[in-house]
Amino acid sequence: MSRFQVYILAADNVLYEGPCESLVVPTIQGQYGILAGHSNMISAVVPGRLSYRIPDHPEQVAAVSGGLVKVENNEVLVLVDTAERPEDIDANRAKRAADEAKEAILQKRSIQEYHSAQANLARAINRLKVKNYYDDFIR
Repeated sequence: MSRFQVYILAADNVLYEGPCESLVVPTIQGQYGILAGHSNMISAVVPGRLSYRIPDHPEQVAAVSGGLVKVENNEVLVLVDTAERPEDIDANRAKRAADEAKEAILQKRSIQEYHSAQANLARAINRLKVKNYYDDFIR
């Protein structure tokens, strides 16, 4: 299978840099697949499950938050605020974060706090979905 170079970068860590056979990123339009030779493009990334295939390895998955993906000259750059492998996600912590975000939404203090709580809730729910997907997949 043809390969391309991918850089999956979060604000505080590098999730993966190296050769890749396929990449699927969550976008506003849905899951967006990228293979070698893809045309140049830029798109927004939304919270969701990112998956990628490294040569000679099984599919890798990660929970990502918002950001962007850029494809140019057979190189792909994914820049997101956060990116976590499922095995690094603490499900109990994510559940607590979701509960706290729900409570903050109900309090409706200011529009800014409301939007911040919505973003926190979306991130927590996404982390739980990816963790559950991964746990079901490896069983």
